[in-house]
Amino acid sequence: MAAMHSNRIACALCAALALACAPPLFAAPDKVSSRPLDPAGAPNVPVLDQEKALRLSQSVVNQPVGDFTLLGRNEKPVRLAGYRGKPLLVSFIYTGCFEVCPTTTRNLQKAVTNTVAVLGTDRFNVVSIGFNQPFDSPSAMKAFAAQNGIVFPNWEFLSPAPAIVDELTRAFGFSYAPTPAGFDHIVQVTLVDAEGKIYRQIYGERLDADQLVEPMKQLITGAPVAQTGAIADILDRVRILCSVYDPKTGQYRVDYALIFEIAGFLTFFLYIAWYVGKGLRSRKTPGV
Repeated sequence: MAAMHSNRIACALCAALALACAPPLFAAPDKVSSRPLDPAGAPNVPVLDQEKALRLSQSVVNQPVGDFTLLGRNEKPVRLAGYRGKPLLVSFIYTGCFEVCPTTTRNLQKAVTNTVAVLGTDRFNVVSIGFNQPFDSPSAMKAFAAQNGIVFPNWEFLSPAPAIVDELTRAFGFSYAPTPAGFDHIVQVTLVDAEGKIYRQIYGERLDADQLVEPMKQLITGAPVAQTGAIADILDRVRILCSVYDPKTGQYRVDYALIFEIAGFLTFFLYIAWYVGKGLRSRKTPGV
């Protein structure tokens, strides 16, 4: 009898696995996952204007950053003014981002690793700030840092109070807009000098060490500032928004594929749990 129940559970697991491996019944079709985000077709969906976002980003260069107080991963207050005396790299992320923010953070990690090899960990600091409040809490930022393997002693993850998010993001020239899949936001790393003034904006998710080392060397040695180029040149050179770019249409779109993948995994595990639970209940029922 026990063997019969074990076989039933094994068959249930096999059936669940087969179901998970089979083509999904309601997976996102290509038309849904590849459709560009069209303001005319979806007037209630905000779309970030990348040229306007870039102009705002560049407008704060050479401007001082105010003394904001945020919370660290240990929920203790951290003042941005406390980082003065050394160059500071600042990135804005939201922890609910499944694609671009983790990719950008990992690429920044690689660039920081190579920069540390050249300059050392005691020559600069890094902070990542969660702008989606109250969801980017200290615990959420701590989990995000752990998931992406960030262990640098000079890299902190900070949570601002909801009331200061707008002022804080404006100070760094950071733009964002909500979308059905999360947020569309400018992908930038802001380099702040030792006096607390914005020195350079670095764009795109594919960062490399040269983009960090050279401007930081300029700050440390007092070398002349190299110009970053005209806005049109920056737009041509790098995609700056946190959304999926469709080369066939030349537009940005919301990527729903990952949402359906997650739903598929959850369905798979729930299916297994249901079958196993059913088998265990029938085993306890007399006469079965």
